Amino acid sequence: MNSFGKLFRVSIVGESHGPGVGVILDGVPAGLPLALEDFLVDIERRKGGVQKGTTPRKEDDLPIFQTGLFNGHATGAPMTILFENKNTRSGDYEKQRAVPRPGHADMVAHQKFGGFEDFRGGGHFSGRLTVGLVAAGVIAKKLLGAIKVEARILEIGGEPDIEAGLQKAIDAKDSIGGIVECRVNGLSAGLGEPFFDSVESLISHAVFAIPAVRGIEFGTGFAAARMFGVEHNDPIEDMQGHTRSNHAGGVVGGITNGNELVFRIAIKPTSSTPRDQLTLNWETGEQETFSVKGRHDLCIALRVPVVLEAVTAMVLADLMMQVNAIPRVWK
Repeated sequence: MNSFGKLFRVSIVGESHGPGVGVILDGVPAGLPLALEDFLVDIERRKGGVQKGTTPRKEDDLPIFQTGLFNGHATGAPMTILFENKNTRSGDYEKQRAVPRPGHADMVAHQKFGGFEDFRGGGHFSGRLTVGLVAAGVIAKKLLGAIKVEARILEIGGEPDIEAGLQKAIDAKDSIGGIVECRVNGLSAGLGEPFFDSVESLISHAVFAIPAVRGIEFGTGFAAARMFGVEHNDPIEDMQGHTRSNHAGGVVGGITNGNELVFRIAIKPTSSTPRDQLTLNWETGEQETFSVKGRHDLCIALRVPVVLEAVTAMVLADLMMQVNAIPRVWK
């Protein structure tokens, strides 16, 4: 449904054009110090309207702590953090109700929920809800202590030069995709389980909660399919399990091996594009030409790095809690 995790449990709530969006966190250790200022850097990184190629919709996105925080510390009870929606234009969506947007969840939401779904701005399917994930990530990163989780854009539209990639989309009057890489340093060996709860399985599960993700690869990834075994195997150098190369991306047998955790995700082009497309009018039963209006990202990948860090930190914090490896000395 809308929750993830075993001991550090994250539930996302809200709709894009409703009163607000947010997150409910169960398992935040009592005593963890938290202040509004802890959230500002990552929240700012996620915002639209800050950088070229992102939506002009601007929200303050100041976290409102409803439960689980008292006198600047987590109480150990479920923590509720909300973000108000103030800058909405629901009329943009009222006009197009009968014509589901290609690439969006409009059609499947209508089929699944029988017409009762909030369709404004994508409702509960919107990337707007990732602000709650970022808030969860701020707390998860704090729980990880010295472990560093960092993500960056590798390319936009096949171009390592981000500006060049964005210009391709501008020239085409269309949206464009990209690739984002995440690296985690400081992880000990032994996190994760074989098979269903492997580190790769859990991270992949969480990563696909980010709208627009279309693929994931760890370490050498798909390039491994073109390698020989002796090339791909990582020579072990010491009793801590450090290896000379890192084709495995820091995970072997579903378990962290003490090396840098490395993976990349593919982000599709923004589904909302001003270019003419064909879609079905479900009132007439006929296809018609359609163009998406409103405020949208030229390239969603620009806003993904901080969200990718957040879901990665969520998974790792949960795994570390399961083996009592969370440090109890917090700044």
